[in-house]
This record gives sequence, C-alpha cells and structure tokens, in this order.
Amino acid sequence: MYLSKEVKAEIFKKHGGSENNTGSAEGQIALFTHRIKHLTGHLKNNQKDFNTERSLVMLVGKRRSLLDYLKKKDITRYRAIIKELGLRK
Repeated sequence: MYLSKEVKAEIFKKHGGSENNTGSAEGQIALFTHRIKHLTGHLKNNQKDFNTERSLVMLVGKRRSLLDYLKKKDITRYRAIIKELGLRK
C-alpha cells in the first residue's frame, strides 16, 4: 500500500504534534492532502476510473469541512496549515 504506518506516523508527527495525536485537525488535513495528491496522480493515468474519482471528491469535501471547522475555531492555526501545505484557500 502507498501509505505505510511509517509515512502516517511521520505526517502526524510533523503536522499533529506527535505521532500518537491522530485526532488533531491539522494532522487529518495533512493526511487527506497526501491522499488527495496520490489519487490525483492515479487519475491522470486512469481517466475512466470513476470510483477513484468519487473517492477523491469525497476526500476533498472532508478536507474542506475540516478546514472550515479550523477556520471557525482558530484562524491562526488555519492560516498556518494553509501556508504549510500550500493550499489555495
């Protein structure tokens, strides 16, 4: 699988504070961003894979809702994660 335990732990350690803090909004947003990039690359080669396209749309929606939650709770954390991950909004 493309996402091993070590990669997940590194993502949560970098963005969530520690590798055991898997519930933080920043860590989940970073994980969703990693998965979105992977699925986007897959869809560039397989345009007719509609199940993956649906999964990608659902992941983008989940990430958007987490970003909206973070924006409502703490605008500085929101701005930091947007800048760190290079997201547009």
